[in-house]
Amino acid sequence: MIAALKKLLKQQLGEPGKLLSRQEAAAALLIEVVLADESLSGQEQTLLPGIIANLTGASAAEASELIQSAMARHEEAVSLFEYTDLINREFSLQDKQALILAMWQLAFADGELCQYEEQIIRKTADLLYLKHSELIQLRNQVSD
Repeated sequence: MIAALKKLLKQQLGEPGKLLSRQEAAAALLIEVVLADESLSGQEQTLLPGIIANLTGASAAEASELIQSAMARHEEAVSLFEYTDLINREFSLQDKQALILAMWQLAFADGELCQYEEQIIRKTADLLYLKHSELIQLRNQVSD
């Protein structure tokens, strides 16, 4: 009975020690934005590796791996908190702003802002304790 419970918990919680890195958390949030409208446009697909590489300092190959990992995590994600909690602990204010700016860039990449993309960005900014004025300022940098 106890062995069955341990097995169930292991399946639900995943492998022990498999913690998210700051790069994986950032990539996962970017993936949440591009998949918010349930499609990955050509423009988003083209921009995504470069944005992840610039934001995280990853090489092109590492950025590709981060995208694959984030896509897999997207299927099982239940909230943004697991990502934003790590980012709050490890990112500076400037890093958080750069992440939100990258999210806006991806949201506007296909020429139109989907309400679901905007909702995810707003929720993320809120969970990262960014001011509303900062959120709008970052959006205006991209939309102008």
